[in-house]
Amino acid sequence: MVKATVIGAAGGIGQPLSLLLKQSTLITDLALYDVVNAPGVAADISHINTPAVVNGYLPKDDGLAKALKNADIVVIPAGVPRKPGMTRDDLFNINAGIVRDIAVGIAEHSPKAFVLVISNPVNSTVPIVAEVLKKKGVFDPKRLFGVTTLDIVRASTFISEAAGKPTESLKYKIPVIGGHSGVTIVPLISQSQPSIDVSQEKIEQLTNRIQFGGDEVVKAKDGAGSATLSMAYAGARFAIAVLEAASGKKLETTEQAYVHLSADSNGAKEVTSVIGNDTPYFSVPLELGPNGVEKILPLGKVNEYEQGLIKKAVADLGGNISKGVAFIESSKL
Repeated sequence: MVKATVIGAAGGIGQPLSLLLKQSTLITDLALYDVVNAPGVAADISHINTPAVVNGYLPKDDGLAKALKNADIVVIPAGVPRKPGMTRDDLFNINAGIVRDIAVGIAEHSPKAFVLVISNPVNSTVPIVAEVLKKKGVFDPKRLFGVTTLDIVRASTFISEAAGKPTESLKYKIPVIGGHSGVTIVPLISQSQPSIDVSQEKIEQLTNRIQFGGDEVVKAKDGAGSATLSMAYAGARFAIAVLEAASGKKLETTEQAYVHLSADSNGAKEVTSVIGNDTPYFSVPLELGPNGVEKILPLGKVNEYEQGLIKKAVADLGGNISKGVAFIESSKL
């Protein structure tokens, strides 16, 4: 029996994410929570003939507690979406309080759950969750993830297009490390498998597109939203990978996520030899297992251009992380 909970299930990411999770035969109990419309979303997807029994919850009658109780995995796309002209940092003051309150609920009702944070700005909201869990005495760095899978998905798509093979995007594997906003996103295009033979100018164009791909969607939607469908796909993909690994399955692909580097102190040594010791959180390649992070894998050889990108990413991440930590230090839980 596996219980998955989606917090923010009626939103632009939450609805398609819930639909994709309902399709997984790994899940037997799917709990959907939101401040509005969650019972309707639950009723809709409950008609799909896959194993998960679906229930929707609202804030009334301790809905959050019921949705979280004994969850094995909690996926959090809750919060307001990014609008034209908004940076992820602009979202902070709105989404920080939402994520803090969810984290308190997790600490009280599902402290052993795998927690997957999608709510932006991820670079700051993951530290918010971690600090709440620390204060509640239930922090396990192996079980807390900032979902950066969309950056990996975009890299595969954009680089296969640049290689002239857009229909073969699933074959292209490109590590994307760092964080999950702007210059904190560092695609290691030199490590692309299969490799791509393009000019340095093209590599810089691709890097920028991967870093700011979300802006393309915000602009194209012309005020009607941000990257919801692609994020739902990426979130579901990572959630299912976590559940497969938890079931004992050996994954065929390497996943990446934004984690506290104490999740694997041995693996973190190689990472810090490349990025330095200035950030406790970084998106890194991971080996997942029954307890979450099994190993932090090596970043591999990075070239001079990528080392410059890493330096910029680390500089930005410091402020992002500090903002999240400071928010909880000043909060009453």
